[in-house]
Amino acid sequence: MSTTSSTVRIGSRKSQLALAQTYWVQEQLQKHYADRTFEVHTMSTQGDKILDVALAKIGDKGLFTKELEQGMLDNEIDFAVHSLKDLPTQLPEGLTIACITSRENPADALVVHEKHQDKQLDTLPEGAVIGTSSLRRLAQLRHYYPHFHFKDIRGNLNTRLAKLDAGDYDAIVLAAAGLERLNMAHRIHQIVPASVSLHAVGQGALGIECRSDRSDIMEIVRAIEDRPTAWRCYAERAFLRELEGGCQVPIGVNSDLRDNTITLTGMVASLDGKHLLKDTVSGDSSQAEALGIQLAERLREQGAQEILDEIFAEARQNS
Repeated sequence: MSTTSSTVRIGSRKSQLALAQTYWVQEQLQKHYADRTFEVHTMSTQGDKILDVALAKIGDKGLFTKELEQGMLDNEIDFAVHSLKDLPTQLPEGLTIACITSRENPADALVVHEKHQDKQLDTLPEGAVIGTSSLRRLAQLRHYYPHFHFKDIRGNLNTRLAKLDAGDYDAIVLAAAGLERLNMAHRIHQIVPASVSLHAVGQGALGIECRSDRSDIMEIVRAIEDRPTAWRCYAERAFLRELEGGCQVPIGVNSDLRDNTITLTGMVASLDGKHLLKDTVSGDSSQAEALGIQLAERLREQGAQEILDEIFAEARQNS
């Protein structure tokens, strides 16, 4: 299927961050295609509507993507812009990732209450209340800082920062990329080192999804693809796809690309942070997905599957 229309319809969530990302894509594409019109169509996803329940309790498979994906399948929009970390590794039949754009800083960031401006993660007081909605961050932080008290936090970026500033938390941990994209980089108090927190798969990158039969759309959006980012993210996604089950899991990664060699580090942890496994593989960027699978197999050999099976079993009991 192809389009003869000069208007291309872009799907986006309604959140401030999602729109900032989508407008950036719109602007980049407009530079390449001055003769086309790129319209932004917004939708609310389930993840935008359920804000009073922890992500791990409702499952995050398609939580922020399902409505947009249905919009593409129903031909209401031509493609959707996602934070790549929100895009499940198994896409619905008939849909594909058409493009992965250049990546912002993929690291996690510590944002502190004003009373802790002189502190770092290592020097926050015992019992400090740390807010995060991510099991991946939670498990790693529990592993390295068992003396902190961890509390779930939901809502958009402004809501989370408001809760922090109101004193509900001593500090919160967020994606650095989101703060940077909303011109809030000044709120980043400390970039959490990779030695403490490996980031989420695809964090900091944008994924553009479209119908598998829309070769015309794929051709358009590939004008803004960043191949080095794409290779790294395909390796990361293959690692996650090989390990994950049907719920949010404490899996983290770090990837680097130099001279066509990808170095991929992966982490699997138990929810309480007591068991944490890490390993690293390297190989040619042309073998990105195979590297991700290789890393998953190495962690499995070290006991990752037992850790994940326990998490999946607990999730089934709670569902």
